[in-house]
Amino acid sequence: MPYQVSLIPGDGIGPEVAQATVRAVEATGVRIEWECIELNSKALEAAGGEIPQHVLDSLDRTHVGLKGPVTTPIAGGHQSVNVQLRKRLDLFANFRPVRSFPGIRTRYSDVHIDIVMFRENTEDLYAGLEHEVVKDVVTSLKVITRVASLRIARYAFEYARREKRRKIHAIHKANIMKLSDGLFLRCCREVARDYPEIEYKEMIVDNAAMQLVMRPEIFDALLMPNLYGDIVSDLVAGLVGGLGIVPGANFGERHAVFEAVHGSAPDIAGKGVANPTALMQSAALMLSHIGEGEAAHRLQSSIEWVYAEGRHLTPDVGGSATTAEFTDAVIRKVTKS
Repeated sequence: MPYQVSLIPGDGIGPEVAQATVRAVEATGVRIEWECIELNSKALEAAGGEIPQHVLDSLDRTHVGLKGPVTTPIAGGHQSVNVQLRKRLDLFANFRPVRSFPGIRTRYSDVHIDIVMFRENTEDLYAGLEHEVVKDVVTSLKVITRVASLRIARYAFEYARREKRRKIHAIHKANIMKLSDGLFLRCCREVARDYPEIEYKEMIVDNAAMQLVMRPEIFDALLMPNLYGDIVSDLVAGLVGGLGIVPGANFGERHAVFEAVHGSAPDIAGKGVANPTALMQSAALMLSHIGEGEAAHRLQSSIEWVYAEGRHLTPDVGGSATTAEFTDAVIRKVTKS
C-alpha cells in the first residue's frame, strides 16, 4: 500500500520546489499517494485568515504533511500559517538539523558544523496573547508551562540518546525572566538527570548567539523555548549557507509536518531558478519518519553529491542551473545509488 501524505505547495516559489521534491521522492521508489492541498495567501484570505478545515481534515487522515513556504503578512493581517498548524495539530517539537554542506563556501568553511536544534513549538510569546492596554501601549504575554517544557526536553534527550549525541545546551534568559525561563530550565534539569550519559549544559541566549558565531564547533544539540529557537535556528542556518539548504520538521503525538523554513521568495517565483534543497532535505526527514530509512539516505546523499560535484547548482548558491536541472541531477544520482 502506498503511504498517504498531505502535500501543501504553498505560495511564491512553493509550488516549484514542491514539484521538484515530489519528483525526487518518487525517484527513490517509495510509493506515496500525495493529497495536494491549496493553502496560500488567497485561500487564507477567503477563509478569514484561519486555516481552512479541509487542510486539517487531510492531515488528520494522513498524519504526515510536506509543506512549502506560505507568505505571512508583517505587522498586521492573519496569523502565521506555521503557528496555526503547530497549535491546531499540537506539533510541539520543532526539529532542525544543520550541517556543513559540501560545495558551499561560507565564513565557516574551515569548521565542520553539525548541530541539531529542538524548539518548543506551541507556547512562549507565540501564544499570540497580545492586548492594547491603552492607545500606543501594548502587552504581549509569554507563556511557559511545565507540561510543554518537560515534553520538549524529553523529546530532545530521547533523540540524543537514540542518535548518540553527546551534549545538549539548554538556551534561556533566566537571569532576567526568572519565573518563565526559570521554569523552562528547571524542567530541562529534571529531565537531564534521567540521561547521565549526555552532557547537559546551560547558556544564556545572548551569550549563545555570540558563541555560535565565534565557536560553533562547541555545540552539539540546542534545546530552546519557542522565540529563542526561532531566532537561533536561523542564525545557525546562516553558518552553513542559509535557509535555502536547511530542512525542518514539526512533530506531535499524532502528526508530523515537514517543511521548508525559508520564505516564499515572490521575486523569483515562476522564473525556474528556485532552490528546492531545503524541501528535498525535509522530504528525506519525512522518508525516515515513515520508516523508509534506506530511501531517505539515498535521497540525502544524492543531494550532497550534486553539491560536491558543483555542476548543477542554482544561482543562490553560486551556480547557474535551473530548478529542473538541479532536480534532474539529484534524480540521476538517486536512481544509480
